[in-house]
Amino acid sequence: MAKKVNNKKASDDQFNRAADLIGLDEKIRLSLNVPDRELMVEVPLRKDDGSLESYRGYRVQHNNSRGPFKGGIRFHEEVDLDEVRSLAALMTWKTALVDIPYGGGKGGISVDPSKLSPLELERLSRRFFRAINPIIGVNRDIPAPDVNTNPQIMAWFMDEYGMINGHTPGIVTGKPVELGGSLGRNAATGRGTAIIARETANLLNMNLDGAKVVIQGFGNVGSFAGNFLNEMGSKIIAVSDVNGGLFDPEGLDIPLLIEHNEKNKTIKGFSQGKAISNDEILNVECDFLIPAALGGVIHKMNVDKLNCKVIIEAANGPVTPPADDILFKKGVHVVPDILTNAGGVTVSYFEWVQNLQQFQWSEDEVNAKLEDKMVAAFHEVSSMMKSKDTSMRMAAFAVAIDRVAKSFELRGV
Repeated sequence: MAKKVNNKKASDDQFNRAADLIGLDEKIRLSLNVPDRELMVEVPLRKDDGSLESYRGYRVQHNNSRGPFKGGIRFHEEVDLDEVRSLAALMTWKTALVDIPYGGGKGGISVDPSKLSPLELERLSRRFFRAINPIIGVNRDIPAPDVNTNPQIMAWFMDEYGMINGHTPGIVTGKPVELGGSLGRNAATGRGTAIIARETANLLNMNLDGAKVVIQGFGNVGSFAGNFLNEMGSKIIAVSDVNGGLFDPEGLDIPLLIEHNEKNKTIKGFSQGKAISNDEILNVECDFLIPAALGGVIHKMNVDKLNCKVIIEAANGPVTPPADDILFKKGVHVVPDILTNAGGVTVSYFEWVQNLQQFQWSEDEVNAKLEDKMVAAFHEVSSMMKSKDTSMRMAAFAVAIDRVAKSFELRGV
């Protein structure tokens, strides 16, 4: 079972260690570690039965030294200010790492959307966007999908904003393609994960063709990553979703599994593979372990049971800080989330640019530009890792923080 991480503590620890690594000025350090703005709103909802419920919503804008705030909006019953604050900071470093002109933001509502009807979900989404309207804008703060939000919710957000401010497709990213969304956006995070796995294999002189890969979490990111890695010749020997996992040492038939998953909304019942649990899948012997579901799944209580050579963090924060230190000492290579899953925000940036241009790029062009951004970021991180003799996580944060600090200093206070 995933261990809930103290997000603020973990975020502060990573920031301070990377700041020490690059010798960041103390005054700049203090400024970069404090959000620019935090908004907390009450979101009332008239239910279908006429009753009234009220939910707590948040939008945190961490830093905009390099451009407008950027980050998703999640609907989850465990959303709180501490979580949103730490994720907003993470977006600042993620956008800086892949060198796109954004800062970091994050938002959410503390709600279980599965308990809402479609009409209730729409009313809640629109009411929340009206509540945060005063602090967002196409050149100020651009939201996107996150946990339990999707292109349809982004369409409602865009429509709500448009009724107040006029038609503005660039106010959100992750929209349906018919409303100005980008081709290639749906697969972007999974594609980026596969690109990073390929570059990591090259760095470590590992052969990706025939490499054994385990993926915990076969949702959007995990399934696309698995499909791309399968096309690169890797052998996907185990995958899992919320209902459990499947294991076949000879490799699963990924195209057929994806087809089954799309039809049944679960991998459960697939004809191939031995059933295993989400805890057991982490212990399967493999070359690459890709946690692509929840945060905190690898922690100090289970880290010694892992049997992988490399961990590619496709989820946000799947490895806790104590486990990360243990893995580094053991020589297990961990590629951090702010690099691995940056494909999504990168193509969100491409979507925003296309909206500003009022012009749509081809999917091939989007994918080629994504490839360039991910590869460039990977090589910057690997270079920093070697020069500072540190972990890839600390190197990634160091590259990102240094980039933001320089922009902050150039703009003046």
